[in-house]
Amino acid sequence: MNAQFKKGVLELIVLLSVTKRDMYGYELVSEVSKVVDVNEGTIYPLLKRLTNEHYFETYLRESTEGPPRKYYHLTAAGVLYKDTLKREWKEFRKQMDSFMEECDKNE
Repeated sequence: MNAQFKKGVLELIVLLSVTKRDMYGYELVSEVSKVVDVNEGTIYPLLKRLTNEHYFETYLRESTEGPPRKYYHLTAAGVLYKDTLKREWKEFRKQMDSFMEECDKNE
């Protein structure tokens, strides 16, 4: 996948993933990787920024497999932001589909 396409949609994928349930960082990397190829070095800075912008809040939960894990929970502001990005993505996709169809007619 084109790196710029991935960069543009990554934030929305992360927000949508945490909408399903609270997740810890590595779990999010695995979930996002089902859609686009990413690594921890891409996700963790994004999680930090979204937390600093108050779209996520975090809490620690004990783990049976090692130290406590930091979980990410979508805040009310995060839900609004996710909904806004989702609407914008749908509009963008609609415009791009229309544009590409028009271009295909002219080939």
